[in-house]
Amino acid sequence: MYVGRFVVVGPEVGAYRVSSRSFPNRRAVDRDGTITVEPTPDAPPSDNPYISYNGLRVTERGAVVGNGSHVDPIAEKLELGYPARDALAEPLLALDFEKDDYDTPRVAGIIGLEDDPTVENAVIGTIRRDALLVEEVTEPTLVATYEKDSPEPFAFEASDAAEAAREAYDLEFEHAVCAAGVAVDGDGFETAIVNE
Repeated sequence: MYVGRFVVVGPEVGAYRVSSRSFPNRRAVDRDGTITVEPTPDAPPSDNPYISYNGLRVTERGAVVGNGSHVDPIAEKLELGYPARDALAEPLLALDFEKDDYDTPRVAGIIGLEDDPTVENAVIGTIRRDALLVEEVTEPTLVATYEKDSPEPFAFEASDAAEAAREAYDLEFEHAVCAAGVAVDGDGFETAIVNE
């Protein structure tokens, strides 16, 4: 089954995977705790605005995973002290679904929220053509751009960032390109990537 790009979020572990039929020549690059998805050196030139973006950003209040340019404003709002649900919902609503041929939903999640009285553990969300969905998460939950475009509980066993990236990459959904994982690590976060 092809579900496109997806996030899996649990209270202390999260992952983001790029799955793509149209733009498979991409990789995840670690830039000091920010994971950027970008074209590989051999990728054909493209003016598509949806193929290069930060897919994972770590802040002092939580780690954000997502499938596009909305990751940065979510992280910025989190750093400004917004409640996690608002930090997730406002950029999703403002940027809306992707204006491509498929009206691709935007998906995102935040893990590691210990100082937010509005959320006990983590949040996950999506903006589709027909809905904005933002939910608190107490167990691993997945949302994808296609087929699984509403948050749903998901069996995800990873306990650290490397395991999360590997497990997300290896899931049996079609057309894996690269993956990033993040986990709470003491007072901070650890990140990992898988490119193959």
